[in-house]
Amino acid sequence: MAESFVRGLKCRLCGTKYPKEPNNFCPEDFGPLEVDYDYDAIAAAISKEVLARRPATMWRYRELLPIDGDPTVGVQVGGTPLVAAPRLARALGLERVYIKNDAVNFPTLSFKDRVVSVALSKAKEFGFDVVGCASTGNLANSVAANAASAGLTAYIFIPANLELAKIVGTQVYGAHVVAIDGTYDQVNRLCTQVAFHYGWGFVNINLRAYYAEGSKSLAYEVAEALGWQLPDHVVVPMAGGSLICKVAKAFRELQQLGFVPAKSVKIHGAQPAGCCPIVRAVKEGTDEIRPVRKPNTIAKSLAIGDPADGYFAQGVIRESGGWAEDPTDAEIVAAMKLLAETEGIFTETAGGVTLAATQRLVASGRIRPDETVVVCITGNGLKTQDALMGVLEAPQVIRPSLDEFKKLIASEGHASPQAAEAVGSR
Repeated sequence: MAESFVRGLKCRLCGTKYPKEPNNFCPEDFGPLEVDYDYDAIAAAISKEVLARRPATMWRYRELLPIDGDPTVGVQVGGTPLVAAPRLARALGLERVYIKNDAVNFPTLSFKDRVVSVALSKAKEFGFDVVGCASTGNLANSVAANAASAGLTAYIFIPANLELAKIVGTQVYGAHVVAIDGTYDQVNRLCTQVAFHYGWGFVNINLRAYYAEGSKSLAYEVAEALGWQLPDHVVVPMAGGSLICKVAKAFRELQQLGFVPAKSVKIHGAQPAGCCPIVRAVKEGTDEIRPVRKPNTIAKSLAIGDPADGYFAQGVIRESGGWAEDPTDAEIVAAMKLLAETEGIFTETAGGVTLAATQRLVASGRIRPDETVVVCITGNGLKTQDALMGVLEAPQVIRPSLDEFKKLIASEGHASPQAAEAVGSR
């Protein structure tokens, strides 16, 4: 069995330490808990050379993830590509843009597979046989799929107005799907009651301290793919605010371990205009997160009105010298199309939010043309096709005739008359 480097849990506000247990808050001040590691022992145990010999999954960084022994759920998760995006860079007026493409993550095409593989591996360690979550979509898919593979019973709670593709992509795994007539925040409050009443393992409630750590693997992979260097900027979508906090933590850990040179990375957050409590706090210069009671956006996976890590997320952005933006639904759709047309990557609406925010950051001069930018794409566009309905032009219909096709391409200007004649003479 692999060695564990987890000392226990500690409060993110007061620092009080607790044993490894399924708990997510400090009873002293109700602050959230996070995992406490023995970094000296980790530094002695691993090196870049050791990591390079391991399989290309998130578990190559196992010592920096909060499990005891080897992973038992999601052993193939991670290792998604960091895609150089020169055509997108030219469209943005930048020299170097990279897409961290978790839209192709295994098994459910989103970054949530990272956090769920950690949470459910931990759930099995704690002896849970029933697991669950509150979700705006991607988490529901991932918990259902990974629970099925692990032989665990899953209860998934979702807002009733979720995209159909995400509902189907949860039910197919045999999970118990409970749709709630209410917002995500109402769903989450119910799940908190359910988790503690029944003693089940809810990945984003009593297992949250462990679950959130899985997000760090995305940032480790970015640094390794860049030749153990850090970018100048990273743009991250925000729902509950956990991912952006863990990206910052991962970069700090890599510097502490000596894996990357010391560098200040500007970390930028992105939320849709219809639900942007963290962005609003950043722009108003306050650390107070005012909840959005009725989110109204096509980016449903980011529509969390009362983000659990909002306070910490706005702090990460400020401390890094970054910024936050809140594009409109129209900007989100335009960015989805831009990414697809320039780099052949079909992102869900959350990725449209992130890229549209990047466009705003470039336009405002916060990202300079000569700087390296990583844009985090966290989910697949196949899940949110509804957002493009009525936006894309319907294909033209012609009769099965070469003459008809020649008329079509002539009307569209896709071929010269000479080329058309050459085709017609064969």
